[in-house]
Amino acid sequence: MNTMKEQKRDIQTVTTEGKPVGLLPEGVTFKELSTQIDERGSVCELFDSRWDWHPDPLVFSYLFTVRPEMIKGWGMHMQHEDRYLLLLGEMEVVLYDAREDSPTNGLVAKVVLSEYNRRLMNIPAGIWHADHNIGQKEAFVVNFPTICYDHTNPDKYRLPVDTDQIPYSFVNPSGW
Repeated sequence: MNTMKEQKRDIQTVTTEGKPVGLLPEGVTFKELSTQIDERGSVCELFDSRWDWHPDPLVFSYLFTVRPEMIKGWGMHMQHEDRYLLLLGEMEVVLYDAREDSPTNGLVAKVVLSEYNRRLMNIPAGIWHADHNIGQKEAFVVNFPTICYDHTNPDKYRLPVDTDQIPYSFVNPSGW
């Protein structure tokens, strides 16, 4: 029997069907997307109001990138929700629910988005989030926020990546 003091046993992260078992902040939802491939290339539908995935219409979109090993965050919005779609790369989105009236208040959760399993991700207002490129190439993300960006009065609040106000550290996030 191995009795090394530093050893840690892995915990279950997915069901036998491959579905995540981790808890997410209240209101975080996903819409799985499919990529159709043939000899000419591929096509992936990004957003369709007929999916009834989100009650708010498509009103605005923009593209942002995150370079390898870089972190964008912490950011939070009071008035709108983000709806992410990662086009290329691999990115971990770390979420912190600071909403006092939320049943998941205080929860920290991580979600991996990948070009190999494209899906829309909804991040509700009041959820702090940080985007960490965990891949080897630049990550390309399209955001479909629920309101248009107001350049004169941005609905964007920020904390430094190393803040002590969120119980998460990017220094050694895996615990190893």
